Amino acid sequence: MADSSSPAYKRVLLKLSGEALMGEQTYGIDPAVATQIARDVAEIQEMGVQTAIVIGGGNIFRGVAASARGMDRATADYMGMLATVVNALALQDALEQQGVITRVVTAIEMRAVAEPFIRRRAIRHLEKGRVVVFGAGTGNPYFSTDTAAALRAMEIKAEVILKATKVDGIYDADPMVKPGATRFDRISYLKVLEHGLKVMDATAISLCMDNHLPIVVFNLRTPGNIRRAISGEAIGSMVTA
Repeated sequence: MADSSSPAYKRVLLKLSGEALMGEQTYGIDPAVATQIARDVAEIQEMGVQTAIVIGGGNIFRGVAASARGMDRATADYMGMLATVVNALALQDALEQQGVITRVVTAIEMRAVAEPFIRRRAIRHLEKGRVVVFGAGTGNPYFSTDTAAALRAMEIKAEVILKATKVDGIYDADPMVKPGATRFDRISYLKVLEHGLKVMDATAISLCMDNHLPIVVFNLRTPGNIRRAISGEAIGSMVTA
């Protein structure tokens, strides 16, 4: 294990897809997967890393897919945002079972279940060693949770976005479909945009590029990978200038 006294990053934003919570299921939340993610997050909390999380809602409802089938895009996106809050509460429960104090902060006001997003308050939670889970995306339709992750990372002054996926980095083609696909250890924001690589959407990548925020793309399914990324080990792919 890397020297726990000196993590490479002091404040990070972890981006999880809603699908990450499904495990092998086709829908919903697998409690065992939520527990595994919570254990990995608890591990970096113990290293003194301030951790914020943005979670998607694709395991429950996907706004883009619904609008493609004829639903009004704004309505579909709001439904997707509410799905992310369901996931945020599930993750909060899993984290607190691991002894990690967690606050769910949402861009759409719903006082009974979560705090409204107030930037300085969110930063204060992080400084006090609490994990902050951001729900409801940016609170605006037409913006993905990837863009929400980039935006929140800027607002809390995170040093890196850790983008957790099902594969171990960025490839020039889908490795699930094309076994011979090449993996990039490092790649520039521009290359990601030019080649249309499915890392995050273009809005999120542009936001990170404009603000020099690195993105590390890694496989969430390998236990301990979050700690490895935090320790500065070369796992997955890094997107930088």
